[in-house]
Parts: sequence; structure tokens; C-alpha cells
Amino acid sequence: MPATATKESRLNIRCDLYARELLDKAAAYSRVSVSEFVLKNALASAEEVVQAHESITLKPEDFLAFLAALDAPLKPNAALKRAFKRHAEQVR
Repeated sequence: MPATATKESRLNIRCDLYARELLDKAAAYSRVSVSEFVLKNALASAEEVVQAHESITLKPEDFLAFLAALDAPLKPNAALKRAFKRHAEQVR
């Protein structure tokens, strides 16, 4: 997050006493506020989750096969042609 970004959204969470004390201790060890500690670590975790769901990692040979498939798509079969025709008729 850029240092000049304005903080205009609020997030409140509830937790048990153990979680609160652990967060307080971890924030103190990190020399930051609990809010900063929670936000920093939650954002890191969120970025990891989003990255895992929005990206694909392929081995080099699989990547080449993927590119080849994009360069030479299969011709539509009869069922696909019928589906395109039905779609064209419905959206007119």
C-alpha cells in the first residue's frame, strides 16, 4: 500500500482473548500497532490466496502445448454449430 494512500475503509473483527493477546504480543515484537500488524499479514495472505486462484503455472512443455492449441483451434463439431445457431436465433 502506498504511504500516501488515504485510509477510508474500516474493518472490525471480533476474536477471543487468546487471539487478542497473541496479536498484541506479535505486534509488539514487530514494533508496530496491532492494526498495522493485522493488516500487513492479512494482506499478504489475501494476495497469496488471490494469486493461487487467478494464475496458472505450467511446465515448459505444457505451456508449449497450450500455445499450440491456441494457434490451431479445433474446428467446430455439429453440436457446437447447432448451439451457435440456436444462440444466434435467441439473441436477435
